[in-house]
Amino acid sequence: MTTRRPRCARALAVAGGTSLALLALAACGGGTEDADGTDGAGGGGEGGGTVTLVTHDSFAVSDDVLAAFEEESGLDVEQIAPGDGGALVNQLVLTKDAPLGDAVFGIDNTFASRAIDEGVLEPYTPAVLSDSAARYTIGDGELTPVDLGDVCINVDHTWFDEQGVPEPVTLEDLTRPEYRDLLVVTNPATSSPGLAFLLATVGAFGEDGWQEYWTDLRENGVKVVDGWSDAYYVDFSGADGAGPRPLVLSYSTSPAFTLTEDGTASTTGALLDTCFRQVEHAGVLANAENPEGARQLVDFLVGEAFQADVPEQMYMYPADDSVALPEGWAEFAPLAEQPFDVAPEEISANRDEWIRAWTATVVD
Repeated sequence: MTTRRPRCARALAVAGGTSLALLALAACGGGTEDADGTDGAGGGGEGGGTVTLVTHDSFAVSDDVLAAFEEESGLDVEQIAPGDGGALVNQLVLTKDAPLGDAVFGIDNTFASRAIDEGVLEPYTPAVLSDSAARYTIGDGELTPVDLGDVCINVDHTWFDEQGVPEPVTLEDLTRPEYRDLLVVTNPATSSPGLAFLLATVGAFGEDGWQEYWTDLRENGVKVVDGWSDAYYVDFSGADGAGPRPLVLSYSTSPAFTLTEDGTASTTGALLDTCFRQVEHAGVLANAENPEGARQLVDFLVGEAFQADVPEQMYMYPADDSVALPEGWAEFAPLAEQPFDVAPEEISANRDEWIRAWTATVVD
């Protein structure tokens, strides 16, 4: 079996868990200028210098794609990765008066309202934004959609085949006794996939039923860890993992990177009746030292070269749906036809209380 690590693998080599990692990328000099004297990457005004991208520890981009942007813009790109998506927003809020960088990537639709409400972002909308991306815009230009994916329960086909146990299909199935002690998920207080899954249960069971559902999961032996990497690579029995649990919270794209040697099948699968759609955004940080560089960087993230790089590097769908997807994604990495949904205004109004109630129900 050939296993390709889904989402988070590259960054884990340098920034495990929620530790802070500063990754300085090689600089490429020689910016080009348009006739009006502005840098060719867009955004207008003064350009060049160093621009710092604050992101989660799953961010990845091909070296040649980044180098081409640096050469065209005259910018040197540095990265700071405070951890998972939840840790990212927490750090942005704590440092908003003296921000860690100039631009941010990785604020998703579950934490977006907090970032906007706390004033950590400066409005900016790229001049070129695809219609498919624009429909996911949140706020008044503070956040620009870059990629999306469905957070779903993943299953280790091999384990279930060997044990002779039928695989679960629905959220309700996960509470059945035959799946006791088989599921690992991430904490919604520290993990954006964890929060996405909490929202999936709110969407599925409603305000009056989601806590009872989590009580049933707790009694059925669900394990909770802080971050996606521990869940997928330590506790999960599929993919590269040698853990004891054959059910894990991950993404619908993850099975495209656990293919058999001949590429005709995957050893894992996503349960598409358990999903919540996560959309990741970029933005310019308020009080940035290089706001013009930040705007150019946001332009780059929604541009053709980066969007085409997203599937193979971050294992998400590009927000621009005109981008060609890797071979096999239609079969092994489909999006859910009907993911569970919670309105952004409901998330904004209830997120913190839902997390507190979840913690009291599952952890305390």
